[in-house]
Amino acid sequence: MSKKVVLAFSGGLDTTYCAIYLREELGLEVHSAIVNTGGFSAEELKHTEERAYMLGAKSHTTLDKVQHYYQDCVRYLIYGNILKNNTYPLSVSAERAFQAVAIAQYAKEIGAESIAHGSTAAGNDQVLFYLAFDIMAPGVKVITPIRDQKLSREAEVEYLKAHGVDLAWEKAQYSINKGLWGTSVGGKETLNSWDYLPEEAYPTQLSKKEDAIHTLHFEKGELKGIDGKMFEKAVDAIQQLEEMAQPYGVGRDTHVGDTIIGIKGRVGFEAAAPLIIIKAHHLLEKHVLTKWQQYWKEQLANWYGMLLHEGQFLEPVMRNIEVFLEDTQERVTGKVQLRLQPYRFEILGIESEYDMMSAKFGTYGEMNREWSGEDVKGFTKILGISSKLHAMLEKS
Repeated sequence: MSKKVVLAFSGGLDTTYCAIYLREELGLEVHSAIVNTGGFSAEELKHTEERAYMLGAKSHTTLDKVQHYYQDCVRYLIYGNILKNNTYPLSVSAERAFQAVAIAQYAKEIGAESIAHGSTAAGNDQVLFYLAFDIMAPGVKVITPIRDQKLSREAEVEYLKAHGVDLAWEKAQYSINKGLWGTSVGGKETLNSWDYLPEEAYPTQLSKKEDAIHTLHFEKGELKGIDGKMFEKAVDAIQQLEEMAQPYGVGRDTHVGDTIIGIKGRVGFEAAAPLIIIKAHHLLEKHVLTKWQQYWKEQLANWYGMLLHEGQFLEPVMRNIEVFLEDTQERVTGKVQLRLQPYRFEILGIESEYDMMSAKFGTYGEMNREWSGEDVKGFTKILGISSKLHAMLEKS
């Protein structure tokens, strides 16, 4: 009887190679699984299932983790305004932990002796997957054909052709990874430090050019409405905003960062909704949180993003940081106005019952209502005592 292997299957070149290799070379019974974290349509999922069976999979399943992914991860990325290196909304690295955990749980559920994935030796995915597998499914063997055989893309294509699988991989110039929290784009241009992705590399092309103003509705830090229409699930609001903003070509950039294994990596991405939400949420927080709430949020959120990026989602301290981040969102409720234009967006202003810029206390640069000039003189004198003493001693 063949031993079962669960293959984390996307339907791309690497996992297609794995499906054939595991069955033909290792004699394993392949059970493929794709984890949906928000980047696939029903049609795409159906196509992936058909490809899995065409490649000889014994079974195929779709593990729907969109709501779970939002609830246990994405909302904390919003609460923390997290952009890796002030640029990247962790579009791929955030979802990898959830995909790995889901695959590990499925492997245990069907009694598989091993798990396989198509990661190479050059990036973060190999570490992100293995960490989760080792914690969630200890004892289950992990098979990584692409990494261990050091295969080139050309070698994979030739192997598949030799086994009767010819899907014109040569035409796929760019590696695309779609998810709820953005789409990554990799190509020959991102393999060096100088070149840039051309317009046609991005999955969504510019199709809207007229300026448009919209209003986002936040409730305790979560996006719950757009232009007066309220959504029961924040996931639906995120997807609606993505559909509205993507045609403007906004949310594009190239991220340069440090991989877990120590080398530099470069990847393009388009993430219209994530970047708009983070910038809108951040502005709202500037109005409703104190400066020390904002300061400590920034420190802990930076740690949270770094640990998540490096595969440490299951580290217990992450749950501690999440408690803090969620607690800070009690008053992050209100409306944020934005303008969409070709290749750019502007966050225009906010309206909130918790706005600490309220004119009832004073108007910056104009007048005050809660203090007098004499109060300020005394406050300023006390505030400068330490520096004054230091200066006096310096002179002496």
